[in-house]
Amino acid sequence: MGLYDDAYSKFGQLMFEIWRASRLVVDTGIHHLAWDRQKAIDFMVENTVKQELELAAEIDRYIVWPGQALAYKIGQLKISELRAKAKQSLGEKFDIRRFHDEVLRDGAMPLNMLESKITSWLARQKQAETAR
Repeated sequence: MGLYDDAYSKFGQLMFEIWRASRLVVDTGIHHLAWDRQKAIDFMVENTVKQELELAAEIDRYIVWPGQALAYKIGQLKISELRAKAKQSLGEKFDIRRFHDEVLRDGAMPLNMLESKITSWLARQKQAETAR
């Protein structure tokens, strides 16, 4: 059983994927292609299911915080990579709740530190498994 078992749930998941992809386009459009605020809003209105008023607040945040959407995506990719590494390393012993606890335990940190932390955690898990 997965998280998106029915068509309605899968549709919602896909809408959020489109939302995240659109954020990357807008962030790049504003800060590299010199899009103005309205062009960014128009792009989001045309490509997502959110309303213009809600999008305007998002766009204002991207204007004053360059690279925000990109930073979120890079974080998502790194955490997904670490999760796959943990699943491969721990096999049947992998527990998504314990993985998430470890990722979140010490709060925000640079991704290279998170990777070192998870690598150390995996080594401790393997060591504990061998000691049993």
